[in-house]
Amino acid sequence: MANSVILAQLKREQILELLKEGKRLDGRGLEDQRPLSIDVGVIPKANGSARVRLGDTEIVTGVKIQPDKPFPDLGDKGILICTAEILPLADPNAEPGPPSEEVIELARVVDRGIRETEMLDLHQLVLIENKSVIGIFIDSSVTDANGNLFDACSYASVAALLSCTVPKYEIQNEAPVLVEGVTSKPPVKTIPVSVTMARIGDHIIIDPSSDEEACMDARLTITTNTEGNICAIQKGGIDGFTLEQVIRCSEIALSVGTKIRKQLEKLM
Repeated sequence: MANSVILAQLKREQILELLKEGKRLDGRGLEDQRPLSIDVGVIPKANGSARVRLGDTEIVTGVKIQPDKPFPDLGDKGILICTAEILPLADPNAEPGPPSEEVIELARVVDRGIRETEMLDLHQLVLIENKSVIGIFIDSSVTDANGNLFDACSYASVAALLSCTVPKYEIQNEAPVLVEGVTSKPPVKTIPVSVTMARIGDHIIIDPSSDEEACMDARLTITTNTEGNICAIQKGGIDGFTLEQVIRCSEIALSVGTKIRKQLEKLM
């Protein structure tokens, strides 16, 4: 235990020394994101799917669409639910069983980014108001965890939604019946993009690796929509940000988000 603490402190000191020179352990600049690749249609039986690689972090996401009962207080909207899991092969510390607090937070941040930007017009997913709606279930699996799961999982979820097809249902005897061979694109209104930044000492970096996350003081994930509005923010870590740092993080999120959104738009 003492050795691990000493090693962590030595790595933090090494990272801080590099940050003072505008460098990082993997050779990136402070505001450089790792290479991002997006492949869709990776799960043949899903309604939509995507694999995202952000550096060495990899996420596979599947979308399942089916009729369901609406939430009691949201009978005029379809259902959207995001879940996540970290597979044991992705991280030696991951264990099968009930989701940890970190995994629950991961799913909620992805869900909030999609929901608060109003990416989907859920009103168009109603079959019979207050009785039957279309449910969209997004399930993400982390197959390689090397930092910044928030952004990688968000990009995979958005990509899977953009590439998915929605089955058509007709109402017969007040029950939804699948119309074979007829599908449509999801009712997309905007494309959310999350950008995660970490503060280490007085330095702000984007897309932190696992080593950088291990010694960061604070984390901030900002999700913007196509119109350039900030729609969701999630803070993490043991410390906070100054007002000036939050403003700077917002500017970075808008700038980086625009570049990533262009990559996602190609999937439409």
